[in-house]
Amino acid sequence: MFEFNFFQIFQGIGTLFETDMKTTIARIVLIFLGILLVYLGTKGTLEPLIMIPMGFGMSTVNAAVLYLSASKVGTIIIDPNVSEMTELINVLQIDFLQPIYTFMFSNGLIACFVFMGIGVLSDISFLVAKPFSSMFIALCAELGTIATFPIAVAMGLNFGQAASVSMVGGADGPMVLYTSLILAKDLFVPITIVAYLYLSLTYGGYPYLIKLLVPKRLRAIEMDLSVFPEVEPGQKIAFSIVVCTVLSLLFPMAAPLFLSFFLGVAIRESGIKQYVTFLENTLLYSSTLFLGLVLGVLTEANTIMNPTVLKILVLGILALLLSGIGGLIGGYLMYFITKGKYNPTIGIAGVSCVPTTAKVAQKLCSQANPQAFILPYAMAVNISGVITSAILAGVYVSLIPYIR
Repeated sequence: MFEFNFFQIFQGIGTLFETDMKTTIARIVLIFLGILLVYLGTKGTLEPLIMIPMGFGMSTVNAAVLYLSASKVGTIIIDPNVSEMTELINVLQIDFLQPIYTFMFSNGLIACFVFMGIGVLSDISFLVAKPFSSMFIALCAELGTIATFPIAVAMGLNFGQAASVSMVGGADGPMVLYTSLILAKDLFVPITIVAYLYLSLTYGGYPYLIKLLVPKRLRAIEMDLSVFPEVEPGQKIAFSIVVCTVLSLLFPMAAPLFLSFFLGVAIRESGIKQYVTFLENTLLYSSTLFLGLVLGVLTEANTIMNPTVLKILVLGILALLLSGIGGLIGGYLMYFITKGKYNPTIGIAGVSCVPTTAKVAQKLCSQANPQAFILPYAMAVNISGVITSAILAGVYVSLIPYIR
């Protein structure tokens, strides 16, 4: 005779009562957090391209816990811990996102795809025209990426983990993913999740930081746009291949990032429309979609309950705050060097969340003075920030294994 068992039929609810109270509470909190991320993404408060798929994944994975055996609960979405080959082959046939995680996410390929798309979207004309001032500010904006490292070590993280969470200060999600996969594979999931969650703070938090540190009269400074010479596509392609080659010689461990970004730039400037259309639409947005979705389903209760995650949350905020302050310090230094002819607000664009921080800088300057058009300078600094973040990633992944 059939015996009705509510919890066996509706296993997502049943497993809530099979796990310990902390895990149950964490699952419920993450379900509602995922719903909140979708809402904020839909409203445009947070970056919708990442937050909507991430929120759906987060809510679903914490709801869809079932009985895998008499003594084990889990999901059939992703198993990030599977390593034995026979077991992996079995999981690839069952867990529906496992192939994307195994063949694109866990080896950093998806980060390179996103970086290639960013390269196609990046116009380096202003960077080539003003390389020294742009790179100077971008280096100042790596303050969080550098200064957070010793703080993280002092808080108990090992060198690889400290370097990985410090990369959050570069505000470049693919860079954090790539670095943590190499140096902190045990924590790359929470570090990457924190990185992408915190990138939205550049939308909401940096305007307040700018208003706090840069008075309105300085935000209103108008920039001279006549100093930008015309840069030919051939010059930009030459710049890309030379810089890519030199950086790869110096930091071969980060060569996949350099190659992806500068190849995207060269394809943009070469005018190969078929490649441009594919990279800036199909590849970039499909990679971003699955990046957000996979990050969401990796946000299981057991992952977030790791006590180290609290340290990562604090250090991620600190890294972004210090980088923003460092960028503005760079802007002020340029203001004094040029005897008051440089708008220090541009410094925030050194934090390489392309093109968010450049747009934030322009918005704040326009509010102070509608004639203050600083976007070309900000984009030059912004793209320089991508390069300096990649360099810092190369330094970390190259040196950390030798100083552990």
